[in-house]
Amino acid sequence: MSNMVTEIMAFVLATAGWVLVSSTLPTDYWKVSSIDGTVITTATYWSNLWKTCVTDSTGVSNCKDFPSMLALDGYIQVCRGLMISAVCLGFFATAFALVGMKCTKIGGTDKVKARIACFAGLQFFISGLCSLTACSLYAHRITSEFFDPMFVAQKYELGVALFIGWGGSALCILGGMVFFLSLSDGMSKSSSHADRRRYVYSASYMSSHGKLQNQSANGRRPPDYNNTSQQFDKNAYV
Repeated sequence: MSNMVTEIMAFVLATAGWVLVSSTLPTDYWKVSSIDGTVITTATYWSNLWKTCVTDSTGVSNCKDFPSMLALDGYIQVCRGLMISAVCLGFFATAFALVGMKCTKIGGTDKVKARIACFAGLQFFISGLCSLTACSLYAHRITSEFFDPMFVAQKYELGVALFIGWGGSALCILGGMVFFLSLSDGMSKSSSHADRRRYVYSASYMSSHGKLQNQSANGRRPPDYNNTSQQFDKNAYV
């Protein structure tokens, strides 16, 4: 029962992390910058993996998509690939987790379901690592440009999408690790049950074998010494 509860908790954590990672991909505010006037903010610049935009003080936004994928910076292409990989891995991990959990009726025997749950935990773990790497790489580029005194272009700060991505990555990694722990617990329990069944079988075999030996010993006729003595008396004087 405790193993089933652990798997449910791991599934909830990992699925919540995958949802957060998936929502990070289309989020606008990966990096943000603003130009302040004397009283109000005159313009807000923000960008994500797909476009860059500017919003003026009246709330009107003008966006421009990145013109070509080949003309993009290398870190943006890497972040795109890692985030898409994280979303795809999380989707398949969710499907495998539903099959491998003990609270479901599909997947085969407990040993097969444990292996499927382990595979789902591995996918969740890799998904969290991919999204964590993408968000960290993007944040490193922002901070390196912000603190570089020789960088004269527009400087940005960390956007809310990065923090959502870090949180979702942590949940995916934590859920995958809990799946691993539940698998090791289930395998140890199954091995102990197998040893117990083997011990019970050997004990029952020994007891039944002992009973058969006792019955054969009790059913054996004792030797008849009278007949042998009579035969000896008859032949004694021959």
